Amino acid sequence: MACLNRCTVWTRGQPLIVALCGAWLLSLLVSAPVHAQTAEQLRAYQNASPAQRDALMKQVGGNAPVATQAGAANQVLVNRPSDVDDENPSGKIRGGELVLMDLLPLPDASSAGSAGSAGSAEAGMPLRFDARRLMVPLSDAEREVQTKTLQLILAHNPYQLSANGVLQLPGFSPIPLAGLTPDQAHERLALDPNLQRFALQLQILRPSSLDAAGLRLFGYDLFKGSASAFVPGTDIPAPDDYKIGPGDQMSIQLYGQTSTVYNFPITRDGTISLPDLGPIAVGGMSLGAARSQIESRVAKQMIGTQVRVTLGELRTARVLVVGDAMRPGTVVVSGLSTATSALFASGGVRPIGSLRNIEIKRDGALLRRLDLYDVLLKGDTANDVALQTGDVVLVPPIGPTVGIAGEVRRPAIYEIKAEKTVGALLDLAGGVGPEADLKLVTLDRIEPGKERTSVRLNLTTVEGRAFVLRSGDVLRIPQISPVVSNSILVEGHVYHPGNFAYQPGIRLSDILSSRDELKPRADLHYVLVRREEIASGRVTVFSADLEAALAHRGEAADLLLMPRDKINVFDVVSPRDRIVSPLLDELQTQSSPTAFALAVDISGFVNAPGRYPLEPGMRVLDVIRAGGGLKDQAYTASAELSRYAIGSGKQREASLIAVDLAAALRGEASANLELSPYDLLTIKETPDWGRVEDVELVGEVKFPGIYRVRRGETLASVMKRAGGLNSNAFARGAVFMREELKTREKESIDKMADRLQAQMNGATITAANSVTAASSNTAGKDAAATLAISQSLISQLRATKPVGRLVIDLPALIARGEGSDADVTLRPGDKLVIPRETQEVIVLGEVQNPTSHLFRRGMNKDMAIALSGGYATGADKKRSYVMHADGSVALFAGRWSRGGNVPVLAGDTVVVPLDTERLPPLVEWQSISSILYNFAVAASSLKTFGVL
Repeated sequence: MACLNRCTVWTRGQPLIVALCGAWLLSLLVSAPVHAQTAEQLRAYQNASPAQRDALMKQVGGNAPVATQAGAANQVLVNRPSDVDDENPSGKIRGGELVLMDLLPLPDASSAGSAGSAGSAEAGMPLRFDARRLMVPLSDAEREVQTKTLQLILAHNPYQLSANGVLQLPGFSPIPLAGLTPDQAHERLALDPNLQRFALQLQILRPSSLDAAGLRLFGYDLFKGSASAFVPGTDIPAPDDYKIGPGDQMSIQLYGQTSTVYNFPITRDGTISLPDLGPIAVGGMSLGAARSQIESRVAKQMIGTQVRVTLGELRTARVLVVGDAMRPGTVVVSGLSTATSALFASGGVRPIGSLRNIEIKRDGALLRRLDLYDVLLKGDTANDVALQTGDVVLVPPIGPTVGIAGEVRRPAIYEIKAEKTVGALLDLAGGVGPEADLKLVTLDRIEPGKERTSVRLNLTTVEGRAFVLRSGDVLRIPQISPVVSNSILVEGHVYHPGNFAYQPGIRLSDILSSRDELKPRADLHYVLVRREEIASGRVTVFSADLEAALAHRGEAADLLLMPRDKINVFDVVSPRDRIVSPLLDELQTQSSPTAFALAVDISGFVNAPGRYPLEPGMRVLDVIRAGGGLKDQAYTASAELSRYAIGSGKQREASLIAVDLAAALRGEASANLELSPYDLLTIKETPDWGRVEDVELVGEVKFPGIYRVRRGETLASVMKRAGGLNSNAFARGAVFMREELKTREKESIDKMADRLQAQMNGATITAANSVTAASSNTAGKDAAATLAISQSLISQLRATKPVGRLVIDLPALIARGEGSDADVTLRPGDKLVIPRETQEVIVLGEVQNPTSHLFRRGMNKDMAIALSGGYATGADKKRSYVMHADGSVALFAGRWSRGGNVPVLAGDTVVVPLDTERLPPLVEWQSISSILYNFAVAASSLKTFGVL
């Protein structure tokens, strides 16, 4: 069966993603024109079973269930192509047509980052939305309203417009669409405030204007296409019965004693003049008769000469086509043309014209009556006579018509002549299909008083097939019930889904006989079976353990099946609500205040949490089996069961029951509690299961790498696990980093930069005023230069990448061991970088030549600065300091050292900061200088190991 493709406002588009300040902006989809469904696709929908129609409509209208409204339920859908729809050539929407809606919620700002773009993530979503509808955050209440609106609209598809072309969506004000094209209708709907949060798809399903059933007139598609393609050419051989007349050209070839070729036009008196033979009358003769006459004359009068007679150019015929033709008037056709050729040349027959009583007149008299049904259905062209100049082809109005829909081979509207009975109509339609139910046939009829009536017919009887038809009748042949009453349906994660024949005593292992019948990752422990009692129609749902059934064939675990059972096999990881939810809905419809819906829930750490049918005698382990089993991180010692019941006060009361899950898993029956309707079993996570604490050792340790640590473990313990330091390690220069400190450093730097920038803005105004007041004044120029330096420092501060360094004394930690005051309790993400032994001393800041120097014994701060050329202009000599390799700082002032100069060791860094006294009087400038240099020193060690 042909698939029902979309007749939609299709979209083409791609996301445009622009990076701006770290945020991603989403583009919107671009619309494209409407496309039409073919008659074959709509006929496939018409002939489909209810389940098949639902599946087909889901292809067109998304995943929403289809529930046609009253007034559209019995309508056979059709989409009339614009090239044959004479009454609506513009394709604009009219009253009474069907509208199919499909919606998709637009992503709001909160989900934009994860969603990507609305079109790309779904591989070309055939929905579109307007660029004017910007994405804004939605509250939970707004999102809930959006979801309910979406479900309500989709649940009532398709919608039939009123006679005035007004669309009435549930919960919306009337929306007039008459006179709009489908594209314009889409734009009209997009302007509705309640629809602006949706990507919208619109489809128009047009009933034919000729009949309420939406059927098309049979035979009129014959004339679609180019008219010239059906006009016989002049280069094909003329048949022997072709009537020769004035305008034709005859070719005569003589060979033998005389060899020559003559081309003679037929004169007005119907003769040709052949040398040595004289005039020969051929007008009105058939080609065969004329050939015989000429051959006879040549044989008698030109002994020893033979002749070959053919036709050259053929005459044309000017024919008048009148009546209900598409383009009535005079047409010029070749001499070989017939009445059908003239009809093609005039564009065919209008829908109000007859195909069965076409009259061909010559010299004012009726020559033939042409029935195109004979040509189309039987290939009989006996009455399709060749035309002559002056002939008239008359297309009279259409005669009585009847329609036939449903399970027939050619559903359509037929013009009837001698076909007066239902049986004759079935023959016209090609007979019934294999799924036709001939006992439940309905005939819709309009009585003379304009009253619609229906007649039930049984076409398996002679009386039913002999029922006499009237013009306007519509015969509907229903499909037999789609239910296979003597079979078992298997669906889901299996290699061979489908129907299996039922036999008394058949069991689950007979249908699914081995694991080879199942796809990989199938859940063998929970196979769901839907059973319908044939007498009452009541539905029950229960499960089976397929692994147990295969292990114990023929026993109680091997479920005994019944006719109409439906078996669903799940996989172990996919959500199961797509299969389970419809079953629960069926059970819900059977519930009452005295018989609760048979459903239980399982949540938490199982493979497929959700709601499942409650089976008789279902227990805790059964619902765990329904949920796909426990996950690795599930806490197996205990679980929690929430139970709802109607208390003595006639109100719903909840209770919590502790479940000894460990005992139940061991097989203790008392712990495996029996479940009640609406029970909720919650499986908790094993404490600290999701906590992963890793630290990393980089550099000069014997076994560097990432180590998983237990909570409370210290650095000394991990160092021991890593084999300790190797012979090249520079323990005093170790850098210990912590993610938490890095975050705090970043926050502090950002706050300081923001505060200083605000203060700088005020200072900038003052400097600008100074420069304006005295542009040649040195003080004003210095103020502007100072502000430029300050702005540069702030920019460097913002660009600083925090390290998160924690100063530790690694040599003391190693010497004193685990648990000493030098030991560090580790946290997730900690990282220790141990460099190689170094001989350098680095000098940074306001010196003549910032560089590294080879360490010398007895070296101090002043010696290191002297080796770098001494202080530069702008240096703050009083605040120069030494940053030791372990990250600690020693100042020159006596209060920070024991007088004298600060000694320098290998791996230390001497820092000479900028003199900030000439900057605006803000205390933070010195802090900025220290931060920049301290980060630079730490980063220089880390870059060696690729950490930064």
